[in-house]
Amino acid sequence: MSSPPAAEKHFEDTKSSGGEKVDIIDEKVLEGQSINDSDDESVRYVNGEPVITTGKDVSRFAVDLRDDGGDALTFRSIFLGTIFAGLGAALCQIYRFKPVQMSVSTVFLLLITYTAGIFWEKFIPGRSSVEGTRFSSLGPALHFVNPGPFGLKEHVVASLVASTAAGGSAAVMNFAVQRLYYDTNVEATTAILATFSTACFGYGLVGLLRPLTVYPAEMVYWGNLPTVSIFQALHFSDSATNARRVRFFWIAFGAMFVYEIIPAYIFPLLNGVSIFCLASQKASPRIQDIFTNFFGGTDGNEGLGFLSISFDWQYIGSGYMSLPLIQQANSWIGYAFCYIVIMVIYYTNTWNSLDFPMLSSSIFSSNGSIYRQSAVFGSHFVLNETALEEVGLPALTGSNAWNNLTANLAIGGLIAHVCLFWGPYAVDSFKLAYRRAQPDPHYQAMQKYKEAPWWWYTILLVLSFVAGLIVVIKGQTTLPWWSYIIALILGTFVTPFSTLLYARMGNGIATNQLMKMVAGAVNPGRPVANLYFSMWSHDVISTSIGLAQDLKMGQYLKIPPRVMFLTQVWGTLIGAMVNYVVMVSVVDAQREILLSPTGTNVWSGQAPQSMNSAAVTWSLSRYLYGFNGPYWMIPLSLVFGMVPTAIQWLINKRWPRIGPVQVDTVMLPIIYMYSAWMSVGVNSTITSSIIVGLVSQLWLRQSHPGWYKKYNYILGGALDGGAQVMIFVLSFAVFGASGVERPFSNWAGNPARGNVDYCNGNGALDD
Repeated sequence: MSSPPAAEKHFEDTKSSGGEKVDIIDEKVLEGQSINDSDDESVRYVNGEPVITTGKDVSRFAVDLRDDGGDALTFRSIFLGTIFAGLGAALCQIYRFKPVQMSVSTVFLLLITYTAGIFWEKFIPGRSSVEGTRFSSLGPALHFVNPGPFGLKEHVVASLVASTAAGGSAAVMNFAVQRLYYDTNVEATTAILATFSTACFGYGLVGLLRPLTVYPAEMVYWGNLPTVSIFQALHFSDSATNARRVRFFWIAFGAMFVYEIIPAYIFPLLNGVSIFCLASQKASPRIQDIFTNFFGGTDGNEGLGFLSISFDWQYIGSGYMSLPLIQQANSWIGYAFCYIVIMVIYYTNTWNSLDFPMLSSSIFSSNGSIYRQSAVFGSHFVLNETALEEVGLPALTGSNAWNNLTANLAIGGLIAHVCLFWGPYAVDSFKLAYRRAQPDPHYQAMQKYKEAPWWWYTILLVLSFVAGLIVVIKGQTTLPWWSYIIALILGTFVTPFSTLLYARMGNGIATNQLMKMVAGAVNPGRPVANLYFSMWSHDVISTSIGLAQDLKMGQYLKIPPRVMFLTQVWGTLIGAMVNYVVMVSVVDAQREILLSPTGTNVWSGQAPQSMNSAAVTWSLSRYLYGFNGPYWMIPLSLVFGMVPTAIQWLINKRWPRIGPVQVDTVMLPIIYMYSAWMSVGVNSTITSSIIVGLVSQLWLRQSHPGWYKKYNYILGGALDGGAQVMIFVLSFAVFGASGVERPFSNWAGNPARGNVDYCNGNGALDD
């Protein structure tokens, strides 16, 4: 699975990446596929290189059609995959409790796996080491352990086990919410059964949707291209070129590993240097408050971080080094709206915003204190009407309400866009798959392998359903069995829409707001039931997207489908177990900070806070979201989001291009989503992320295409890996993930009081 373009601040199926023609081989003719298509007027060339625009371009120019025929499923590939799955899953779970949500770099995992595989190949005894000796009888056993050269398919299988585990599971965050807000310690067996149910139900669904979401050329999954290009570069290039790439990776990895300790621990001011914050030290208190809200952003929920420059790579990430500029531009438009709208909502006191922090995903009482939900729902997690009258209704911050509203706008826009713009394409895809006539050359090249039969996926669906039913009946879910079935049906319905958007555009839409709405309608007054309803309905979607992306990678790299099936199921199980163990460790050690509405610049409970807030408020939907409630517009925005997309579709029918803009490349659902992107967390990294995207995709890609093709993705993976591994070390060594915190000494770059970036409005200096 690939990394998102920026922080996963909405904790959903939000992903991205991109790419173009890669330096795979020097020849102009691939095995069975010509790339000398300059006579095709639909392809634009820059400096003799084709510019990748469509999925057809990707299949023709970006991905080598070659199949080296090597072994895929070996003891070595599964062993290495399992080891690095543990590392990836642990990193993933740690970032769930960070003020910015980041994904574990797939490029980092594949390169560290490659290094381990080459070491294994050279230094672990194989069959050749005993041939002709008295120990020759050990040959088969040694061959089982070390089958020889570490090939492409072994490498892919090991990396996919690791990346599948590192994809994380929202189900585990459910158990964190119960641990933090409901004093319920879910047993490990229940947690693993529930995680297996959600993940493998999604995988079974992916198998049934393969004709639509995997086989066609337009199902690119742009996040795959950096990974695919590096896989093929490492195994199809000459050894000298490989050695340079690997050396470059380890130099960049080591440099970032050492550097990251500076902004993350010694000099945290580097995470958000703001000239405006530094200039506001002698301003009046009111001006300081405004500056903090608009320009501050280094601490959790401090402000919007406008024009702050971050030098902390752990929160910048390499996502924008992959995503093409046309797709990045949609997020930039959303960012611009976000800066304006959140400030307007707050200072016009919309939804009584001035009574609460400007940014927070917590829920509050009308007097601004933390809402006493335990008094309202009691030990059985069911609404007590009398207690509700005494305590009152919960309230959302203005930014949180806006986030919920835009989430619904995005869902409505997503459904409308898929139906109007891509509906005929979806019908054609199923027809082609039924006739086994899908023209994509990579799909055709896979026909020599036995496909994983439909009944495998069907059995997985049944097993997942039964596992979930056991959890519903035996666990502390308060979810009726019939509501569990509705949740699965809802997730199944939404999955094709979300997967199509992500596969074609490299980005997804957070859809669990819809799940929360439906849960509130069918399970009123039951916040824990709402959590579990959302877990099954939404996890089906997010898991399906990640696993469909991996299946596409398997198609690009010619991994036998049956091996892919086993690989992904194993990676999912490993990830579930490790995620649960790390979650328990962090929650127990950092409980008070995770319950704080703001958190710190190291730890934040914004992910479980957001899930809990939604569960509580939607369980009270008739009070809060009905026509007489304060947030009545939020559910209606689901319908409102469809209207602009319908208008866009009509415009596109008449004017497909307006000036330099191709109308159907404007993705309104993505714009809606990013227009609430800074509603929570650390926001000082936005400007730096945009700069990274411009440098990579505009300067390097256009002016230095040779260097870009050879090293851009490798550099991004190395920087991500170096930063993330250092954060893993620091989390347990000094940040208190294991229970003991060792803060760095205070100095100008790590102030003892106030916000790290010196935007000290809103009482930041109060004791």
